[in-house]
Amino acid sequence: MAFSSRLSIYLIALGAFSLGMASYVTAGLIPLITPAFLVSDAMAAQLVTAFTLAYGLVSPIVVALLPGHQQRTGLILALAIFVVANVASALATSFVTLMAWRALAGVGAGVYLALGIAASAALAPEAQRGNAIAMIMGGMASGTVLGVPLSLLLAEQLGWASAMWLIALLGAISLAGLYYKLPDIPEAPYISLRRKLVILKHPTTMTILAVSLLAAVASLGMYTFISPLIAASTSGSPPSIALYLWVWGVGGILGSFLIGPVVDKSQGSSVVLTIMLVLAVSLISLPIAAALHPWLALVPIALWGAVGWALQVPQNNALMHVRKPHGDGNLAVALNESALYLGSATGAAVGGLMLASAFPLWTLALSAGALAASGALLQLTMHKRSH
Repeated sequence: MAFSSRLSIYLIALGAFSLGMASYVTAGLIPLITPAFLVSDAMAAQLVTAFTLAYGLVSPIVVALLPGHQQRTGLILALAIFVVANVASALATSFVTLMAWRALAGVGAGVYLALGIAASAALAPEAQRGNAIAMIMGGMASGTVLGVPLSLLLAEQLGWASAMWLIALLGAISLAGLYYKLPDIPEAPYISLRRKLVILKHPTTMTILAVSLLAAVASLGMYTFISPLIAASTSGSPPSIALYLWVWGVGGILGSFLIGPVVDKSQGSSVVLTIMLVLAVSLISLPIAAALHPWLALVPIALWGAVGWALQVPQNNALMHVRKPHGDGNLAVALNESALYLGSATGAAVGGLMLASAFPLWTLALSAGALAASGALLQLTMHKRSH
């Protein structure tokens, strides 16, 4: 791989790191934002909703409307919007304007990640495409696991706005580097919006997206309840819940980075099938392991984090491969990211309803594992159909 292409992928990954921070940091800033704007915790939490809805629902529409022959311009413009929105968030003097800027940041983030994954895949040789996508997803995971706690520590010392400034700074460094170093990206042919929407009728594409959705409902939805599940399942004196969260996150970082070479050397469909099976087993075994011994629960949690984050590398790689001849790989990746956010929200909502209906916590893990297993079955069906 040429040095300029490798450097560009690293710079895109740095931008993804700042995205990972922005996606999850606001929830941790709520205790600092509420007194600053004299709003309730429930109202402050809507900042997370604004970012998430804009990211998951609006960004695919924007990607669909973007011309495929201006990918470089679109990537840089999306990151610029993200940076400006975070600067404006830090300077916001009213809660309404802050919410508007968080929504705009969500749009920029969603468009940037979709175009960034597609650009990385285009810049890398086909034999290294999985590794290139893994760099971007690893950057996103690292921003979530490492960047969020660091930005929250900074916010505790310097105020909530300092976290936004840090996100904007990292994004600006990536933006400057990409502006000067990003080479021309191979252009996709012009495709009308009507032709792009045909993607929604493509069986293989929709199956890939369905597997991502099921995995997100199971993995990200279950993550919402990891703390009460561990507390309810363990006996004696379990380690701090923070340790379990860190193990899940570190597993995610390792899984995101290490899966790249595996994808490049193996059949993507078999990799996804293996990941979904491991995800199902780790979720189902979690309450059992926690009941046996608190420390034993760290094993399924580490596996869950690793495969949960790793999944999107072969998924995005498969989407780019399937849709490349049609010239709408960007849109496919954007829809995949939307599936993740929709799945996360759905999993959290369904889990909450189950708890409200007096289901025991262990049934959430069992249900999540069953969903992952159904995703594995769907993947197996697609694998057999393609062979």
